[in-house]
Amino acid sequence: MTVNTSAETYPASIKCSDASWFQNQVLDWYDKYGRKHLPWQQDVNPYKVWLSEVMLQQTQVKTVIPYFESFMSRFPSVVDLANADEDEVLHLWTGLGYYARARNLHKAAKRVRDQYAGQFPTEFDQVLDLPGIGRSTAGAVLSLGDGQHHPILDGNVKRVLTRFFAVQGWPGKKSVENELWQYAEQLTSKTRPSNFNQVMMDLGATVCTRTKPNCDTCPLSDKCLAKAQGRQTEFPFSKPKKEKPIKFCYMLMLVKGDKVQMYQRPKQGIWGGLYSFPEFESLNDVELSLANIKIELEDVEIDEEALFRHTFSHYHLDIQPIIIRIDDKALGYEIAEHNQLWLPLAPNERPKVGLSAVAEKLLNQI
Repeated sequence: MTVNTSAETYPASIKCSDASWFQNQVLDWYDKYGRKHLPWQQDVNPYKVWLSEVMLQQTQVKTVIPYFESFMSRFPSVVDLANADEDEVLHLWTGLGYYARARNLHKAAKRVRDQYAGQFPTEFDQVLDLPGIGRSTAGAVLSLGDGQHHPILDGNVKRVLTRFFAVQGWPGKKSVENELWQYAEQLTSKTRPSNFNQVMMDLGATVCTRTKPNCDTCPLSDKCLAKAQGRQTEFPFSKPKKEKPIKFCYMLMLVKGDKVQMYQRPKQGIWGGLYSFPEFESLNDVELSLANIKIELEDVEIDEEALFRHTFSHYHLDIQPIIIRIDDKALGYEIAEHNQLWLPLAPNERPKVGLSAVAEKLLNQI
């Protein structure tokens, strides 16, 4: 098989005989061992596949399954999802992380309802144009959900191809990604595109795993360059490391009886549209916010041991919670231009609103 090992050039065409060998190997493995009983693989349609693919972005299958089942129970069709309130969508998404996925899911559902009469589109460009959908997700939706011939390139597929062809360079680099797309385009089966794409994801998830690849059971091991070189765990190359900056904030929690005051964050940015607690950069800012409820900061005991760190993809956030209990006469503070509510501390009494991961952690501590 013709193989390119430089990330700066593109691969030569794969011989038809080599592509056929690759397809036959993985499809035979799929027929024997491939995953066929996942919830989104039953009574398949593009809506189910789209929902599962968005949930599976940067999230493991075992984590996604209960969320998928909850969504399908509540939103059995794309129109049901479109007609829902965003707060309910975010509430059901709580715990999955990367909440922009949920907001884009809701936006895309409304567009399908309004532009395509509630029928999920089956043209590639139309699917690609929906909010939150990239080339690989569009290909997965139409190949797995409608049997169309489109390649995919999610993280699992990248790992399989990177090792098989011993592709140098971090896959997030555009030239490396372009090279992998060319391999995917040439290898994807035209007769069984759905099964081919599924097995490539299955192999990456269960055999060609990130840290302990099981080469003895891999159908591609005979011609895998990484295995031949004894360098399986070196591929794919890691992203060049940058030290994450550390930020700090105080989070103010006003508790009145069995409720705590929260506010809805702006739609854009971290935890967009979710309910959380107000953040302050300094104690002076906290003091100013408390002035309207006549609480002096010097009367508040701050538990410094409660400090904890929450890590985002681009930075660490050190959070110092400040819990203040007020009497029933106090009104609480106001956060201009944002929805506010008094949320019951008891989980079974809370309304269906989306909560940030940090907010959930702090609620559990209270």
